[in-house]
Amino acid sequence: MSGPGFDVDDPLLAAAAWSRLAEPGDEVAGALVAHLGAAGALAWLLEVRDAGLVEAPDGLLVDAGRAAASGSATAAGSTTAVRALAAAVTRWTPRLEDLDPRRELRVLEHTGGTLLLPGDPRWPRGLDDLGAGAPFALWVRGEADLAALAARSVAVVGARASTSYGEHVTAELAAGLADRGFTVVSGGAYGIDAVAHRASLAAGGATVAVMAGGVDRMYPQGNHALLARVVGAGALVAEVPPGSAPFKQRFLARNRLIAAMTRATVVVEAAWRSGALSTARRAARLLRPVGAVPGPVTSMGSAGCHQLLRDGVATCVTDAAEAAELAGTLGEDAAPERDGPVGEADGLDAATRAVLDALPVRGAADPAALTRVAGLSLPAVLGALGVLEVRGLAEQDGARWRRARRALPARAR
Repeated sequence: MSGPGFDVDDPLLAAAAWSRLAEPGDEVAGALVAHLGAAGALAWLLEVRDAGLVEAPDGLLVDAGRAAASGSATAAGSTTAVRALAAAVTRWTPRLEDLDPRRELRVLEHTGGTLLLPGDPRWPRGLDDLGAGAPFALWVRGEADLAALAARSVAVVGARASTSYGEHVTAELAAGLADRGFTVVSGGAYGIDAVAHRASLAAGGATVAVMAGGVDRMYPQGNHALLARVVGAGALVAEVPPGSAPFKQRFLARNRLIAAMTRATVVVEAAWRSGALSTARRAARLLRPVGAVPGPVTSMGSAGCHQLLRDGVATCVTDAAEAAELAGTLGEDAAPERDGPVGEADGLDAATRAVLDALPVRGAADPAALTRVAGLSLPAVLGALGVLEVRGLAEQDGARWRRARRALPARAR
């Protein structure tokens, strides 16, 4: 059979080719490329296609469809690898026909985009935590330095069928995160994703949309204008080449990129089977912090968030400060402590509080009676009464003491 019409030894062209040959998250392809390099793996695939016989490269182990490169192989490991590779080859070889990454790179160049490979200083290092499931390349429109964008970033994800409550909370979160210098990362979809991007842009922040299809397709079409603005203030990112159509499995695979490249993930609204839950659970498996915004217990749109909270996967997030605390630097991005209403006993020591509690709600009592109720000595009671008088919580009526009128419970007035 004839070879491809491009230089298969070119690492950039080979990586671009693998992003077309293998579906996102294909860990057999990932292990093969990690073991042989993109060019070596492509040469191996062409050789196998021409020979019609699959032989596992020395040292490649595949376990139940998940692959990892190893320095040595057991006989059982080799058998498993051959089986997994043979199945994978049947998926990859049909796409060798008419394969030409140069064509897709020309499309990317026409859009002003950039192809990033692992090892590039601009590559977001969090993606490396995906192991064999990491992308072979990233097709980027907009700011190509994804490492800088991801260094201080939060994923804000949720339902497409969002409620007005969810959209309001999302806008507050995204704008607050942008104000704090965080990049807001989401999926460019309708609903929560779109609100997160829009609010970040309105606050003058950077935002990244991770796409399930090619970056040449502004999908969904209804968000075309919004995604064009994202290109100007951040980036559109995909692991599939231009011309690739988004479909369900690619949306699910795309979620792992959102989880891996960001410092934390916050889910605003998610139903039981929402894709946002897959993003959150992937983030948790990667040991990234996960937050969830609680909603009305009667709303199915928040059922997934409540499940994350109940299962201990997520921390409760109610504002941007708490979201920033999840993803920020220890000591720099801590959420401020909440100031609750000031109570009349705040700042009182235990003895003084006991005397305040002993003062009758109606009428007055002499100090001797207060000693019995409070369980304190007379000097301690007299000292506490002086403090309470200064604080405006007690007043003297002849030889007896009573609560000051402003300190009385409302029902007793």
